[in-house]
Amino acid sequence: MSFALAMIIAPFVIRLMARLKANQPLLQYVELHKSKSGTPTMGGIIFIIPAFIVTLIFGYSDRLSLIAAITMFAYGLLGFLDDFLKVKFRQNLGLKAYQKVIGQAGIGIIATLFCYYNRYIGSSINIPFSDITFELNWWFIPFTFLIFIALTNAVNLTDGLDGLASSVSLVYIGTFIVIIFFTVAEAEQNGMTLFAKEYNSLLYFAGAVFGGLLAFLWFNSYPASVFMGDTGSLALGGVCSTLAVFTKNPLIILILGIMYVVSCISVIIQVVYFKVSKGKRVFLMAPFHHHLQSKGIAESKIVSFYTVITLIAALVTILAFLL
Repeated sequence: MSFALAMIIAPFVIRLMARLKANQPLLQYVELHKSKSGTPTMGGIIFIIPAFIVTLIFGYSDRLSLIAAITMFAYGLLGFLDDFLKVKFRQNLGLKAYQKVIGQAGIGIIATLFCYYNRYIGSSINIPFSDITFELNWWFIPFTFLIFIALTNAVNLTDGLDGLASSVSLVYIGTFIVIIFFTVAEAEQNGMTLFAKEYNSLLYFAGAVFGGLLAFLWFNSYPASVFMGDTGSLALGGVCSTLAVFTKNPLIILILGIMYVVSCISVIIQVVYFKVSKGKRVFLMAPFHHHLQSKGIAESKIVSFYTVITLIAALVTILAFLL
């Protein structure tokens, strides 16, 4: 349903953004992207709205799916505001850094407190490759809060090439669909009916986002007809964070979200080294996918590299979960 709805609204969203001249203002120093200057942005609407509506239809009475959908929508709204300011003033500077961080922090702390006080999530986390759960107690709050901040920004940084963030995120979300499915099956087998019902609703949410994002990729793959913008990338960051935290598997992000981690760390290394060395750079450009592009590797090939690596990470993640 989510895929079908997204496929229906996508042409209307693309035409509307083109008519409003809502084109993505590109960074001046990214010479290789000058040909994309007329591509409309804010395309995240294409998968956010269907995913939100379908989740409400199937999981309106269950708190996990409802809060997950609201978290996605809230991050998407923050990104929409950022995109709107960029388009309005025709520059690649929307919200100021501190304004964006405040918005991300506000949404993140609300989602974190929900998890902490929810009896199906609580303050413990699963340790990959084992059946051990580690109790964080009140440390769960700063730990989870940092996950929401870090991962939303990491996904945002990964959104730099046609189809890159959407392809990697499809594999990420698809993997969590498998994890949630096994979690629900085990809970039902052990007679934990209420637990199974709540987590089954989270399956609706993950499936709805997957379907909507799959339709978005139809129009976002190279050469892109539309960009997701911060509207989509921040919403996806919220989705990725929510699925990891709500299933008590935040440490799996280090495996499954390896390409998000690469994007984030490459930027940190570049900035720190630039300041310490007084102007020298480790990479030709950061994040790392721009470095590869500057080396002459085709954009579509880089997307394939990232997707294949994430698929391998997905297999390792499922193995870690099953063990």
